[in-house]
Amino acid sequence: MAPTMCSENVTSANEFLLLGLHVIQELRPLPFLLFVTIYVLTVIGNSIIVVTVSVSERLHSPMFFFLGNFSFLEVCYSTCTAPSLLSGLLTDSSSISYAGCLTQFYFFVSLATTECFLLMVMAYDRYTAICFPLHYSTLMDRAICVKLLVGTWVGGFTPPFVTVILLQRLQFSGEKVIDHFFCEFAPLLKTACSETSYIEVYVFIMSFLILSIPFLLITLSYVYIMSAILKIPSATGRHKAFSTCSSHLAVVSTYFGPLIAIYATTKTESSLTLSNALSLLYSVATPLLNPIIYTLRNKEIRETWMKALHKIP
Repeated sequence: MAPTMCSENVTSANEFLLLGLHVIQELRPLPFLLFVTIYVLTVIGNSIIVVTVSVSERLHSPMFFFLGNFSFLEVCYSTCTAPSLLSGLLTDSSSISYAGCLTQFYFFVSLATTECFLLMVMAYDRYTAICFPLHYSTLMDRAICVKLLVGTWVGGFTPPFVTVILLQRLQFSGEKVIDHFFCEFAPLLKTACSETSYIEVYVFIMSFLILSIPFLLITLSYVYIMSAILKIPSATGRHKAFSTCSSHLAVVSTYFGPLIAIYATTKTESSLTLSNALSLLYSVATPLLNPIIYTLRNKEIRETWMKALHKIP
């Protein structure tokens, strides 16, 4: 990306203007109501899973331990962008401070990175459960699960911190307008007038590693998982084993798909429009799918909820 020439009156950035979604004024109430509904359902649905996993002794296993944390992560993830998205739909544009923009960018990217690592850990959990069932309780005891979880959060929040430090070194001049509904990397970088190639190289390398390594390890885990499932003699046993993985596979597909598509496109004007649409998909729609997928496909959660409903007078 070639930066624009810095004018003589270069100033440090104090405030950015988020253009939000390009929606006709008269039609804005409809997407506003839609995204408010999606956000509320996302928070409620994922929060119910967190509470269910926490209070039900039946769900105190490594798989549900990671699922509860994943649901909590989804609530935080969607909350990073929902306020600015909804604000932009209420007005022509919304402003955000420079510090607020970098903070939003940092937490959004950090949470997205943490999700990649957590999905990888969840795949490893399924791999050990199906491929090494006799040693599962030892390989995935409570202490190991906690260490894996801490590792995902530390690993998720470290690389974006370097990106923020690099972004703070940039200079800005003229209108600081971000053509997006939140402080995404590519639109944010377009507002800089100083050299940005070193940041782009770092982000490209980190994005490639963060996306490719977990995705490849998840794929490898499921190669071994499918191999182990096919060796199970009974059809009932194969179905039961695969059912414990199907929800995770569905979430992996809906999460990694848009992310890979975004970073695979070149940063032209047309691809930035596509990137904005994909960002809307994985930052708003995907977190809602988590409770839906696990509710429809996970027998233990459904049965726990049914028992709780039957206890209500």
